[in-house]
Amino acid sequence: MLLYDSKFAPNPRRVRMFLAEKGVSVPTQAVDLGKLEQKQDSFRAINPIQRIPALQLDDGTVISESIAICRYFEEMHPQPPLFGRNALEKALVEMWQRRLEMHFLLPIAMVFRHTHPAMREMENPQIPLVAETNAPRVAEFLEYFDSHLQNSRFSAGDEFSVADITGIVAFDFMRPARLTAPAHLTNLQRWREEVAARPSASA
Repeated sequence: MLLYDSKFAPNPRRVRMFLAEKGVSVPTQAVDLGKLEQKQDSFRAINPIQRIPALQLDDGTVISESIAICRYFEEMHPQPPLFGRNALEKALVEMWQRRLEMHFLLPIAMVFRHTHPAMREMENPQIPLVAETNAPRVAEFLEYFDSHLQNSRFSAGDEFSVADITGIVAFDFMRPARLTAPAHLTNLQRWREEVAARPSASA
């Protein structure tokens, strides 16, 4: 088994945090995104989509997409459960994982990819209007998420889940995207501090 990883991208971090929460260690191979190693033929043979992370199993099967990899390890190592324990919890975790990915992480990524100088070769052409239209979506979602957290310890309820992993990775990705969370969102800040204090947050 081999996990293709990158220390400077948010999606691989989601998998590393998930594995840290599970207490699972997997051999890794770094892919230098700055040198566009993900576009080289050797990696395209692993993942034709040219994205990180990718998990290659011992039989040669390759699983890409962060949450798909996390689901694999959830089945292989069910404790502690990070996708919920019963039908309702699993549905709520799925809902919040999707919300945090689609309405928080993705807009931040669009701002970063279309403004940061390091992304000029990977996002060609960079379109400033894409960043301009996505930045307000981040702010809007944060207001909504803060109101939700007023009555919820974590994203999907009282238990830490994969949704919180996506959330904290997205929150930390705001910094290189040059986005900030408004200071008045105190529920968001409380959640962020609690999640950031978990050992897995440094994975």
